[in-house]
Order: sequence, then structure tokens, then C-alpha cells
Amino acid sequence: MLPHFPMLKTTTGAGLLALSLVVSGCVAGSPTAGLTIEKDQGSSENISSLTRVVNANPRDPTGYNIRGSAYGRSGQFSSALNDFNTAISLNRRYHQAYANRGLIYRQTGNLNQALKDYNSALQINPQYAEAYIGRGDVYREGKRLRSAVDDYGQAIQLGTTDPRAYHNRGLLYQQNRNHSQAIEDFSKAIALADQQPEPYNARGLSYLATNSEQNALDDFNTALKLNSRYAEAWTNQGLVYELRGQKKRAFKSFARALALNANYTPAREGMSRTR
Repeated sequence: MLPHFPMLKTTTGAGLLALSLVVSGCVAGSPTAGLTIEKDQGSSENISSLTRVVNANPRDPTGYNIRGSAYGRSGQFSSALNDFNTAISLNRRYHQAYANRGLIYRQTGNLNQALKDYNSALQINPQYAEAYIGRGDVYREGKRLRSAVDDYGQAIQLGTTDPRAYHNRGLLYQQNRNHSQAIEDFSKAIALADQQPEPYNARGLSYLATNSEQNALDDFNTALKLNSRYAEAWTNQGLVYELRGQKKRAFKSFARALALNANYTPAREGMSRTR
């Protein structure tokens, strides 16, 4: 989550810039940031198939780990935890199961237990980049930002191709107003996951912070092409139009954002300024 800057009532460039960083919101809550609902892998049909595998091999921890991941992707966190617990009880050195259980604990807000699980995974396998990314997410949510940057960097040094490492580190650079490094990281995340709208929206904010107005608009537009229901990107698009003095276009963008999220304050305030 990026920090909340003061809401300015002016429509000067400085005011819009501060506001643009506010409306970036929790970009890290994106699919690149953690486990998401995936219809195929988390479908009841897939879970049923995996259950048959587990029943046929009840002493094999791999089946429980895979089914636990499917439960997690479907949002059935309690069932996921049960499967990861079983996998670990069958193999105490199953580092992937510790990391997967850590992800579920993080998703359900149990950061202390998540941290323990990621530490266990890394004690067993210090080269496991996925666990560094997961632990980095835990550190980031716990406001241990330096530790988070270090863990994302460690995953990158290990050669990860997971876009989350770059995207989430970019968010931290952005928070510290290191926009050149943030843009570089978001660009790498985009190269690894070009169909995800969040890195485009995030990079657009750093472009806007460095007065690269057209680049920012291009990124917000691309984010909206990938997800037309992305309220934050509509609002950010509106900010660029407002900065250019195109109040009618800005109002339409803010209105679209508010229609998608009636509680989104930056969109409502943008409409008030450009009405």
C-alpha cells in the first residue's frame, strides 16, 4: 500500500501529482501480489480430480500440497491449510508446502505464522526464490520495508521470473519516491506479465511523478484495455486529463471510476473539481 498523501484542493500540477499518488491505492493487491482465484485450477472439477489422486496415494505429501494450492485458489482457505498441514506432517522438509501454507496465512491476515512458515521454507532451501517473494510480502505488510526490498532483491538475484518480485519492489521504490528505479522494476514486471493491468497503472503513477505525462496516460490507457473495470486506472486517467485542462474528459473518467466503485473518494473528489 502506498502512503496517503494530503488531499489537495487545488488543480495545480503539484496538487494533481500528490492526488495521483494517493489514488494508486493498494496496487499490490493485484494478481501479481499473491494467490488469486483461478477458475481452472481452483474449480470443483479440478479439486475432485485431485481428491481422487489423494485418496489413491494417502501417504504422498505431493497430492495434498497440490490440492491445497487448488483450494487456496478457490478461496477455500481452511481446506487449503488442512492439506498443507497434512503434507508437512508427512514430510517435515517439504519447503514448498511451508511456503504455500505461509501464503494462506498471509492471505488470512496471520502475518506472524506466515513469517514462521517462510523462514522454515528458506531454512530448508535457501535458494527458493518463491519463499523470498512471499516473505517480502509479509515484511511489506508489516511495514518492514527495508527487509521487504532485500527479500525481493534476493529473489531477483536467484533469477526468478515471477513478476511479483519486480512489481512489489517497484511499489516500495515508488513509496520512497525513487521513481526511476520504480519505473525500471515495473517495466520488468510488465515484460514478465504483460497482460496484468496493475504494473501499467503503477508505472503510470511514477511517470506522472516525473512529469512524463504522455507516458503516464499511455500506461493508464493500457491498464484499462486490460481491465475496463479498474476504477483506480480510470481515476488516474482523469487526473492526467485534469492536469491538461480537459475537464470534460476528466469528469467522464472520474464518473466511470465512481460507477465502478461508489465508495472511491478520489473519483468523487475528482468529479467535484471538474463538474
